[in-house]
Amino acid sequence: MNTSDNKATLSFSDGSPSVDFPIYKGTVGPDVIDIRKLYAGTGKFTYDPGFMSTAACNSSITYIDGDKGELLYRGYPIEQLAVNADFMESCYLLLNGELPNAEQKATFVDTVTKHTMVHEQMQFFFRGFRRDAHPMSVLVGTVGALASFYHDSLDINDAKHREVSAIRLIAKMPTLVAMAYKYSIGQPFVYPRNDLSYSANFMRMMFGNPCEEYKVNDVLVRALDRILILHADHEQNASTSTVRLAGSSGANPFACIAAGIACLWGPAHGGANEAALNMLKEIGTVENIPAFIAQVKDKNSGVKLMGFGHRVYKNFDPRAKLMRETCYEVLEELGLQDDPLFKLAMELEKIALNDEYFVSRKLYPNVDFYSGIVQSALGIPVSLFTGIFAMARTIGWIAQWNEMIADPEQKIGRPRQLFVGSTTREVKPLDQR
Repeated sequence: MNTSDNKATLSFSDGSPSVDFPIYKGTVGPDVIDIRKLYAGTGKFTYDPGFMSTAACNSSITYIDGDKGELLYRGYPIEQLAVNADFMESCYLLLNGELPNAEQKATFVDTVTKHTMVHEQMQFFFRGFRRDAHPMSVLVGTVGALASFYHDSLDINDAKHREVSAIRLIAKMPTLVAMAYKYSIGQPFVYPRNDLSYSANFMRMMFGNPCEEYKVNDVLVRALDRILILHADHEQNASTSTVRLAGSSGANPFACIAAGIACLWGPAHGGANEAALNMLKEIGTVENIPAFIAQVKDKNSGVKLMGFGHRVYKNFDPRAKLMRETCYEVLEELGLQDDPLFKLAMELEKIALNDEYFVSRKLYPNVDFYSGIVQSALGIPVSLFTGIFAMARTIGWIAQWNEMIADPEQKIGRPRQLFVGSTTREVKPLDQR
């Protein structure tokens, strides 16, 4: 973080003295005005609902340029990582700042693999949930509960403890997600296997059963691996900010990640791919598309186009192009090109890319649109889509949490407010109210 030669000057029309603030330059992106001394110097706060103009931290992990459609993990474009690296390499990169060499990768993969089992008593914890509980509510509970099983690594000021907790979270999330699925359908839990890759292991835990050996399909495993890479981190979004805010109090990492999962569950955040697929099911058939499009264009209808456009990426979502490739690969591998749902999705994609209404508003298909289709094709139920997202994003959360704990400038999060309620009042006795 370099201080600029320029300063920002805040002046007041009421005759109060003006105040200068330092300006910092990041390696890329907009300059940042340091207003930490604003309240002490002026007795005033800034007002910024949603923190849309506020940098709450400095970070060297992920950078997004929404106008350019650019997403970088530690400086590497997502387009290159998705093609030239697997999810484990991306995890290593996000945690450590550099891509691993062959030896470092082998050690990292081996360490993660040997932590994939969860404590056997977790089985009894699962039995406390209703069978029809939403997988995200199960994950909030089970991930938070990990702190009760692994309390030997909860000293957040010990770098080794933080490292062990990070590995445990990355390793155990697929096991917990698969357990949540198996529990909901009444099938026995499938234990992880150390001879399979991270993504193949997850597919087997999801779809294997004791009656027959699960056959690993490399195309489908690669598709899941790409979903995980593309969702691994996304800068200071709502769930990541939640993890950082929870962590700023000194809460243990399992509690912080559980808080992130709770935030991700919201339909405006992690639930977008679930909403996109539900939208396709509601449209029903290709014949119903024109009527649906007409409703979308009618502002009074209340019908929204889910899985299109992005509030950060103004021109295109760089992850969507990669997910689209994977989508077509998976549909071809499984022979689903003629499946009514997928034909409907492809027709809707074609219209959105050519209709002036959508093109002019930059309502292009985003990563959620394609990842929902891919996950559905893989056999993952809609209710578990956000669970897969949480599994992918855990590495981003834990990397951001780790960075925050090690940041000497970090303080407990304490946003201010613009108070608009009653001034001081007297409490009257009950018989006088």
